[in-house]
Amino acid sequence: MKPIQVGLLGIGTVGSGVFNVLQRNQEEIHRRAGRGIEIAMVADLDAERARSIVGDKARVVGDAREVIANPEIDIVVELIGGYGIAKQLVLEAVAAGKHVVTANKALLAVHGTEIFKAAAEKGVVVAYEAAVAGGIPIIKALREGLAANQIQWVAGIINGTTNFILSEMRDKGLDFDVVLKEAQRLGYAEADPTFDIEGVDAAHKATIMSAIAFGIPVQFDKAYVEGITKLAATDIRYAEQLGYRIKLLGITKRMDKGVELRVHPSLVPAKRLIANVEGAMNAVVVHGDAVGTTLYYGKGAGSEPTASAVIADLVDITRLIEADPTHRVPPLAFQSHTLREAGQDLPVLPMAEVVTSYYLRIRVADEAGVLARITGILAGGGISIDAVLQREADEVGGEGSTQTDLIILTHDTREGDMDAVLAQIQGLPTVLAPITRIRKEELN
Repeated sequence: MKPIQVGLLGIGTVGSGVFNVLQRNQEEIHRRAGRGIEIAMVADLDAERARSIVGDKARVVGDAREVIANPEIDIVVELIGGYGIAKQLVLEAVAAGKHVVTANKALLAVHGTEIFKAAAEKGVVVAYEAAVAGGIPIIKALREGLAANQIQWVAGIINGTTNFILSEMRDKGLDFDVVLKEAQRLGYAEADPTFDIEGVDAAHKATIMSAIAFGIPVQFDKAYVEGITKLAATDIRYAEQLGYRIKLLGITKRMDKGVELRVHPSLVPAKRLIANVEGAMNAVVVHGDAVGTTLYYGKGAGSEPTASAVIADLVDITRLIEADPTHRVPPLAFQSHTLREAGQDLPVLPMAEVVTSYYLRIRVADEAGVLARITGILAGGGISIDAVLQREADEVGGEGSTQTDLIILTHDTREGDMDAVLAQIQGLPTVLAPITRIRKEELN
């Protein structure tokens, strides 16, 4: 049987990994897929570099549309990234009747509903295992392995750059800006790290997982997104003393009124497995009503880990290529006619409606009665205190200091209520700096 012919759009870090792993493991992949899989064409603006990677094993072109127009190409792999030309090319490939594999989480988080609808109308597959958590097969786990479950919540460390920075801040006691520069020097952070450190990359991935977990459209515009740029080494140290570690988590939860979809730094109990995921590694925890809590851990980026996920999609499509389109696994796990409408039945909740517990660090004047005033405001707002830690003034500001830190852990409360209370506390003359608030996730 003739091998499946693949056209590769972009042969950078991931694309070269796809080519190399396919070459190296060709026999094994053939045995799994039941048919050979060959990269027949590569489109890249740097044609000379592309030829240095593929040699004479594939035809190299500078125009991606040549790949899409070739009737011999069965599957198009999009590894360009971004929202712009990538969207056009994916939709053109679908319109041409090509199956598509993509690692583009930004594209799917924003335009996934439109793309999957177009694919369904043409009877083709758009596969995207590599779009979330690199080499960890979390899409397949959510979409297929846990199909018997009503998913209750998903929480993940799904950005390796921020996890590396937080691990270094904890291990070395350094502040964010110092560690970011080191991460850039080592290649863990981009020259422009905004998407990573501001939480946008993690929010793209959390949006996709939320849609699969709960059968809702992708709704990136409704996600709450907060990065790690305001975290201080002081907070990481205090959290450690209280038995917690700070991680940037992508979280989505099924609640009575709707779905929570949020990315932000979180205090996680140090005894949780996910709290001990260090460096650039990723991990996702999924809680289902039947299976309980499951953990998925591995490399979330890199050439060959991500290539592993891309090729897994190629194998899946090869197996399904002759199958009746109505019997394929739906792209967002639920049959398309059963997907909930955006904003109806199970809406994404505004952040003010989210209920969680909090870590508060409040820099105050070292005077009698300050703590009582602050706890009184919290009590007046209906917020229950779990623990209070007051630092010695000389520990915070050195010998003779007249200010100190109050560390308060709260029980669960509504975010909107916490906003109102913190506004009151911030207005006190004895509160000397902006209050640091970090949400706390027990992940029970």
